[in-house]
This record gives sequence, structure tokens and C-alpha cells, in this order.
Amino acid sequence: MSVSSRHLPVSLGARRPLAPGRRRGRALTALLAATLALGPAGSAAAVAAPGGHRGGSGGGAGDADPGLRARLQELVDRPDGPPGAIAVLRDGDRMRVVRAGVAELGTGRPPRATDHMRLASAAKALSGAVALRLVDCGLLGLDDTLADRLPELPSAWGAVTLRELLNHTSGLPDYSRAPEFVNEIRADPHKVFDSRHLLDYAADQDLEFAPGSQYHYSNSDNIAVALMAEAATGQRYEDLLASEVYQPLGLRQTSLPSGYQLPDPYLHGYDVEAGSPPEDVSTQFGASGSWASGGVVSTPADFNTFAAGYAGGPLLSEATRAAQRTFVAGASEPAGPGANRAGLAIFEYTTRCGVVYGHTGNTAGYTQFGAGTPDGRRSVTVSLTAQVNERVNADLLAQLRAVEEDFVCALLAP
Repeated sequence: MSVSSRHLPVSLGARRPLAPGRRRGRALTALLAATLALGPAGSAAAVAAPGGHRGGSGGGAGDADPGLRARLQELVDRPDGPPGAIAVLRDGDRMRVVRAGVAELGTGRPPRATDHMRLASAAKALSGAVALRLVDCGLLGLDDTLADRLPELPSAWGAVTLRELLNHTSGLPDYSRAPEFVNEIRADPHKVFDSRHLLDYAADQDLEFAPGSQYHYSNSDNIAVALMAEAATGQRYEDLLASEVYQPLGLRQTSLPSGYQLPDPYLHGYDVEAGSPPEDVSTQFGASGSWASGGVVSTPADFNTFAAGYAGGPLLSEATRAAQRTFVAGASEPAGPGANRAGLAIFEYTTRCGVVYGHTGNTAGYTQFGAGTPDGRRSVTVSLTAQVNERVNADLLAQLRAVEEDFVCALLAP
């Protein structure tokens, strides 16, 4: 999920009891700390098993890339690091998987490219893909305004365009920071929200700045993008994801649930804090409170396929691709490797080895980075089973960004 903190997950069905006392309070505090699932927030740490490892190395899949595997293992071995990490590198039809740690503490099972996980704010790239595909076929325009497409929203927001929503220059107030929304999550972390009315929580607020005048990462932006797509087509956003993203790219293990459960098998996500046992928060929160801004569930393999197709290739026309790559100053949340600039629901990452395009995300239990080359032939994803961001653990994020850059360099190497 990610503007500045964790996803606000919600769920359908019976609620699993939350850990009592301090752990439950810590998880909720971390979740709400900045803005639910989409930006910085989260803690990181875990208890190391004897020998300094947390339940095993993962072995096997990373053996062909010992240097890269060692870089992931360094993250896992930190006292505040994630219990598991997995990276996927793709060059055409060739896929390499590098992993460290475990998919679930206590099992010894290594992470796999077919395990499900929460994409957090990397899901914003999927809402961008839907919108840009509709721009390609003439059902939406980048200069369409909220007043044009969603006249039921506050009139003070009416001049905001689709373009400004996609590059986070809209000025929309962030619904995930609204006191009523935060209080409802605190009262019931498994509350099921009406995702199409999330913006109601901020409807009494004016724009934070004139549209287009500055960059500010907001969860509200991609909720509005999805609503514009629905208004333009008369179809549910979930169905548009299937027709415009999953099917064209062959994504078979990607979905947008409304509840808190994850399909089996899945990477277990943890709330980690130095000196305390990690707490499994994989299913502690659901997806309806983040929806198009961070609720998508996928696998490392599917996420990697999406990263390639969204960064380049035939998913979009040349004209729409050029618009997508019109950049303004702004970093993803959390920041990705190298220098960051914001495009239309995509970020440019300029590393020491070259440029890739993609998105990051973080939410309770998960941190994501996915990017592809301009031609869409090559892609890389790095997924951790703990939340990492600037606000809570700047040192770990700095190390993660360096690791991500090493993986980009491996991807771009001849």
C-alpha cells in the first residue's frame, strides 16, 4: 500500500484475534502512523535463529546468483530485518529467482515466486495501467476533470484532472489521514469499507494546493482514478483490472480482494521490532480500506511480469507511453533506488547502471519494489516480508535501496 504509512486493511468474515496488549497496540500504531498502507511506516526487526539466521537461508533458487543472494541475506540477518526476501529478475523468457530467509517463521520453507503477497502501493501502478489503457481507446482523457467524470464529488475538487491524479499533483486531501477513518480502523481493524465511498472521509476538506502546482503523494488520488475509470466504462474496477491488465499480461495469480485473507500459499508478512518476536500480520488487515490505492494481492512472478509490461512494450500505445513518462520531481513511497522522479502512476529510477521504470509500496508486513526496462523486455522485483520506510527505519531503507540498485545493475548487465 504505499502515501506515507501503512495500508488500512479490512476484512470480510470472522476476525482472527489480534495479539493482546503492547503488540496489538504497536501494530495499530504502526499501521496508522502516517497514512495507512501507502507510504512510510512500519517497524522492522526480528529475532535471529542460532547462527544469526532467521529460520534458514532459502537455498536453491539463489544458488546461481550467490552475490545477489548474499545481499538479500544481509537484509534478513539484520536484527531489524525481514524474515524473508525474494527477488525475481526476468530477461525475455528467462527468469531468475533469488531468495533468503523463510516464507513463514517456524517452517523453514523458503519464499517462492508463486507465493501470494500484498503489493501495497505498487497497486497504484495497476490503477494507472487501467486508466492509461482507457485513455488509449478514447474512453478517458488525461485532461478529463473530476467535475466532468465525478460531479458528485466536492465542487472544490472539480478542476483536478486525471493527469494530476496519476502524477500526485492533484492537491486532493488524503482520506486515509482523516480522523474519522483513522478512528474506525482503530476501533475495528477488520472493518469492511465501502471502497467506492472512501473519499467521503475527506469530502469536507478543500484542496491542499492548486492542482498541478506541486507534488504530494496521496492515497486519495488512485481511489479517484478508479472511480473515473468506472464512470467512463460503467464497469467495476475489479472487472477492469481483469480485462485491461490481468488478461493482456497473462496474470493468473493477481486479484483485488475486499477481505483480509490471502490465497494459499502465501508469504507471511511480519511486524518486527528489535528485541521482540516478530508478529505475523499477514491477515490482520483487509484490502477494502485501501482498494485501488493498495489492495492488490499478487505473487513475485506475476508482479515481475506486470512490471515489465507496464514499464514498456505493447500494453500502451507510443503516444500514451510518452505521456506516462512525462516526469515531475517526486519520489515513490518508500523511495526506490537511485534518483526518483514521478510520472503517470510510474516512477523513473535513475541508478548508477541505468534507468528503469516502476513503483514501490509498503504496508503492514510487506515492502515492494518492481521495475522494468524502457522496452519492457527485462524486469526486476524485490519483495520483503516486513514493512520498511523512511519514517520508522531510515537506516534499513537506505540499505534496501542499495540492494535494489544492485539488482537493477544485475538486470541491466550485458
